Amino acid sequence: MIERIVVASGNRGKLRELASALAPLRSVLVPQNELGIASAAETGRTFIENALGKARHAAAASGLAAIGDDSGLVVPALNGAPGIFSARYAGEQADGAANNAKLLRALADVDDRSAYFYCALVYLTAADDPAPVIATGRWHGTIVDVPRGANGFGYDPHFLVPALAKTAAEMPVAEKNRLSHRGQACKRLAAALISIAADD
Repeated sequence: MIERIVVASGNRGKLRELASALAPLRSVLVPQNELGIASAAETGRTFIENALGKARHAAAASGLAAIGDDSGLVVPALNGAPGIFSARYAGEQADGAANNAKLLRALADVDDRSAYFYCALVYLTAADDPAPVIATGRWHGTIVDVPRGANGFGYDPHFLVPALAKTAAEMPVAEKNRLSHRGQACKRLAAALISIAADD
């Protein structure tokens, strides 16, 4: 039986979405900051590498099972940027407004505004777990210049889902969690963890 899982993230927006999307496991999730664990350095070249590094760091520091998350916005016309640098696209101390401003400047003369959010979640039973559980999700949309909506965080106000004529920031939490990259990855991870818990 899984007693506690440390979540290797200090991003409050991510933590809220993970707690909501992983509702069947909410009672055992512990954010790493509650255990005094600092964020891991993001040295990977892919979302999965970074999520794995975060999970191993949190598991080693806590002695608990861990979930690592790495996610971001990918714009093919910008050669995949912001990509793994999404949270610090405009610099290490950048906030969402600065990151969005840089994104819009980069797209100023670009016709192709297609983009997708990508999420990689990694679950480890321990820091040296040789068989991590990996779940991913991808959410397609397009980038709009004028921000819309007051929900979400990061690039959400500029990420339009054409089929719904809504940005991610215009969606209620439940709707976003059902559709989003993180929601998709969480659903897959939750199913795997519930299966693991049932087998223990």
